Amino acid sequence: MSPRRLILEIDERFDGLSIHHILRYKKKLSGTLIRRIKWLEDGILLDGERVNTRTAVRKGQTLSVRLSDPSVQSGIPPVDLPLKIVYEDRDIVIVDKDPGMPSHPGPGHWGDSLGNALIAHWGKTDPHADFHPVHRLDKGTSGLMVVAKHPYAQDRLRESLHSGGFQRSYLAVCEGKLSPAAGVIDLPIGRAEDSIIRRQVNGADSQRAVTSYQTVFAGQERSLVSLTLETGRTHQIRVHMAHIGHPLAGDFLYGKEIGAISRPALHSSRLSLLHPVTEERMRFISPLPDDMRTLFSHFLPFDQQNTVF
Repeated sequence: MSPRRLILEIDERFDGLSIHHILRYKKKLSGTLIRRIKWLEDGILLDGERVNTRTAVRKGQTLSVRLSDPSVQSGIPPVDLPLKIVYEDRDIVIVDKDPGMPSHPGPGHWGDSLGNALIAHWGKTDPHADFHPVHRLDKGTSGLMVVAKHPYAQDRLRESLHSGGFQRSYLAVCEGKLSPAAGVIDLPIGRAEDSIIRRQVNGADSQRAVTSYQTVFAGQERSLVSLTLETGRTHQIRVHMAHIGHPLAGDFLYGKEIGAISRPALHSSRLSLLHPVTEERMRFISPLPDDMRTLFSHFLPFDQQNTVF
């Protein structure tokens, strides 16, 4: 498989513009990426010939720009692990992550992360792809996650995070019945001074954090809640829900462990994004996993069980 390239047929919109202007301001390549690719033999080609970024283009010409990394830079070792790939093309992959799988390699998890699994997968299918995560899910969180295959896709998607161009919603099972049933939590989150892991409202180096929630179903013991994020702070949903007195079921860090589930009951359920290259609107849904479903299905009326998940 050949490297991924951005192909642009020059028309009236670009006639007479410099390649740098087109790439930086029209196609939104970062300055860092342009500096990297312009030194590659096949980095920037105009009608098949290598050119520099000062070159002005003319209508009818074809500009071709390499997007794939010249080599895999992440250094993540490939490890064959189970993967649930919802969608994949030359630019992005959408994965339905299992709970218990870290998003990135790290201490104690150098060989069992989503990054390891994708590098192994691409070693067989797309050797020019590398691990460029757009966002992350906590180890215990299940559901939809986007990973870019090259820096351009990563940059474009990160720019659109928490905007209309990139929208995520989560389902959580929270302890108790929320009152009010819907609302917005706008409270800053920072580090807890007694822990390197925990976060808290108004902790050290706090940053603004905004979470919107809507009760989907309320039982006496627990509630199924839909949540969207305006910001993306570490443990944001878990911290905010615990702060208002409704920690996630099974959240050992901000609530309490329960025997029915071995992780915080949080699932990335819906994802909508504009494709970073084609700008096509894409939507994905992941059903509620069984371990979260069983937390309240015993008190949910049978005729509602298929409508709230």
